[in-house]
Amino acid sequence: MANVRLEGIKRRFNKVTAIEDISFEVPDGQFWVLVGPSGCGKSTVLRTIAGLETATAGKLYIGDILVNHIPARQRDVAMVFQNYALYPHMTVAENIGFGLQMRKVDPKTIKNRVETVARSLSVDHLLDRKPGQLSGGQQQRVALGRAIARQPQVFLLDEPLSNLDAQLRDDTRVELKQLHHQLGITTIYVTHDQVEAMTLADQIVVMNAGRIQQIGAPQSIYTKPANRMVATFLGSPPMNIIPVTYTNIGFAVGDQYLPCFPVVKDKLHPVEGQGFDLGIRSEHIGIVGQADHLIVKVKVIEPLGRETLIRADLPSLGVQLNFQANSDLHLSLGDRVFLHLDLEQLFVFDSITGNKLYP
Repeated sequence: MANVRLEGIKRRFNKVTAIEDISFEVPDGQFWVLVGPSGCGKSTVLRTIAGLETATAGKLYIGDILVNHIPARQRDVAMVFQNYALYPHMTVAENIGFGLQMRKVDPKTIKNRVETVARSLSVDHLLDRKPGQLSGGQQQRVALGRAIARQPQVFLLDEPLSNLDAQLRDDTRVELKQLHHQLGITTIYVTHDQVEAMTLADQIVVMNAGRIQQIGAPQSIYTKPANRMVATFLGSPPMNIIPVTYTNIGFAVGDQYLPCFPVVKDKLHPVEGQGFDLGIRSEHIGIVGQADHLIVKVKVIEPLGRETLIRADLPSLGVQLNFQANSDLHLSLGDRVFLHLDLEQLFVFDSITGNKLYP
């Protein structure tokens, strides 16, 4: 097992820069997740660590060894792909033991390790089957088993759950967490699913447009996002963004107003007519019985059992707000409701750059 360190990694394809200035260090034994929208470069980072892509610039270390010019097969990492990449002509047992066979490990040792790994993943009853005879979840376990059997220094997982249905995905995510706890192998996991990122990671690396936006513990990133992109990407539903204009009597939200409390004035020194984006999470918005901060029109009602998710329009702006209500609250489409926003939970972003201005 080993730590993984990236120093200023860059990868260009002809004139296109896929990733730029990627720098972070994954300590030995930790589980880190690279997350971001499709095309942000997270899989390119993973493939560069694996040796399937060559860094255009920067240094990449596995343990204390600089591996930039070491071939993929000699890096002692195991990668699990989105499509599992199992050999269709081989049995489950042969697939799991393939990496050991290539290393010319003793056949008895291979057999014992394959059986041990298969039991830990509950696929020991499938050892004689071919991949075509397995469900998607079973194939995913076999792909994991092949990686585990090699006992590599580092696990690299590229969206391994994306082909599974919702329930199996949830179950397998729990199993992954338990497996990592048992094995303690340094793991780097790529996903665009922020739920996977929040539940699996010791640390999250949020990426966008080939660059790192923020690195931190899941809860820290959720409560203290570095910019608008991070704020709206992590969280379900995503953070609400409300375009506003500063006036002497508060933030104008179309033809409505939100108070602008003194600390924002003191820190931002806004001028009359200046535009901002306000951010607030759904849990910090509540329905009240009389006119308060904002009046909205109910657009969509989504009962979730314990609570109800409501999507409502700010009529004068055409902006949609997501917020939660008690499941026993009876609303109809088109209803107008009064909202109270917890102003202490407001974020202020630059409307052009998306940089966080407050808090």
